[in-house]
Amino acid sequence: MSASTQRLTEIRTQIDDLDEQLLGLLNRRASLSREVGQLKSDSLDIVFKPFREKEVLNRLNALSPGILPEDHLRAIYREILSSSRRLQQPQTVAYLGPEGTFTHLAGLEYLGRSMDFSPCPTLHDVFLTVASRKADLGVIPLENSLQGSVGQSLDLFLQYNVYIHAELFSRISHALLATNADLASVRTVYSHPQALAQCSGWLRTNVPQAVVVPTESTAAAAAQAEREGKGSAAIGHPRLVERYGLKAVALDIQDLPDNWTRFLVIGPTPTVGSSRDKTSLLFTTPDRPGALAAILNLLADQGLNLTKLESRPLKGEKWKYVFFMDVECDLSQEQYENTIKHLTSLCHTMRVLGSYPTGPHLYGAGITQESS
Repeated sequence: MSASTQRLTEIRTQIDDLDEQLLGLLNRRASLSREVGQLKSDSLDIVFKPFREKEVLNRLNALSPGILPEDHLRAIYREILSSSRRLQQPQTVAYLGPEGTFTHLAGLEYLGRSMDFSPCPTLHDVFLTVASRKADLGVIPLENSLQGSVGQSLDLFLQYNVYIHAELFSRISHALLATNADLASVRTVYSHPQALAQCSGWLRTNVPQAVVVPTESTAAAAAQAEREGKGSAAIGHPRLVERYGLKAVALDIQDLPDNWTRFLVIGPTPTVGSSRDKTSLLFTTPDRPGALAAILNLLADQGLNLTKLESRPLKGEKWKYVFFMDVECDLSQEQYENTIKHLTSLCHTMRVLGSYPTGPHLYGAGITQESS
């Protein structure tokens, strides 16, 4: 036996020993997680605690002394935390289906594979499923860095009493998927309207003969392209080829490379406890001059940073609008009690959608960048 072969055998033996130690530690951790669930079984405490999980990930990253990359460490522990949640209490997550949509993949990456993911045919059904407590959580797209807000998601917050528990940012990478690799044979391209818009330049240049057809989701587009076969293609995540009989004919076909979508994790009840980084609100203003300015001036006087403000038509009332707002602070804290009272007095109606930690940036396949 050569020296290198002998050394390889020694290393593998050491790895086996470490794996056995890790297995024991993981099971000890699992037992403690289950005990936590048993202690909380008589309470209404929410199992998914994004701020606590963010604290755990940041602490471990700061303690990590070796060569294990930060993104690998976070990906490993996201799955450990997902398993811990399931041991405490199995949870169902509603999302815009079918399997393989960007929403589904972002949810898997953020919440982990130990959650029970339940596909819904429309965003409306996601909100309805969560609001009626048929799912513990839901994952929805809120806005895209290129296309702006998903108006339907904002509108559905008006219709259903659900609350924001967490946010995450996922890099969107589009691929052209088809059964045949010949671009000249493509006659129809299916996808979600936002995906079609984000790839419109590439489509005009590379498949000018194709007719674009919008679908409810990118995964639905892949299923349609698979059913029709030659001549049909879909735009979606490259990993859709794992679920459908398609090939990735072209990768990264989005017109602009820095393409991100902000997703929200929603639940039927508000979160409580630990300080959070951001608060989202819905409000309407009185019909008088300076009403919106008074609200913005209050936030400025309090030194609060406004990161998003968007108006949406108020359904059933002509030329009336509702505003969606993000503020960089935890307005649920006692120190902001008077601020909330003052805001309420300035608004015609106001609803706090939730306070939650700033979300991570997910690059796919478990690669992340955490916001501090």
